[in-house]
Amino acid sequence: MTLPEVTFLPDGKKIRVRPGTTLLDAGRHARVTIRTRCGGKAACLMCKVKVEEQSGLTPMNQPEQLKLGEQGAEGYRLACQARVRGDVTVIIPEDPLKAAVRAQLARQAEDGI
Repeated sequence: MTLPEVTFLPDGKKIRVRPGTTLLDAGRHARVTIRTRCGGKAACLMCKVKVEEQSGLTPMNQPEQLKLGEQGAEGYRLACQARVRGDVTVIIPEDPLKAAVRAQLARQAEDGI
């Protein structure tokens, strides 16, 4: 039996994991940074990731549904709650601080500073 493969974007890192592994744990094993503050208890929402094709994941549990609300229908999952059951591609959102710095640098470049 071949283990499910998790692909993390934008890094393109791939790892095979046992079914039932959370995306957070898969990310740790693949050395992909998924931010979290609550230790995987669905309390902080920092580990939110996007998964467009969710057939490789278990369905959302109630805590995840309550936390994500409408975002769940948009393809977002909590990496600490979503469990792998097949091949899946996960999009890690850009860190908000890095995004702000990148946007500021782009504005400065446009202004010729």
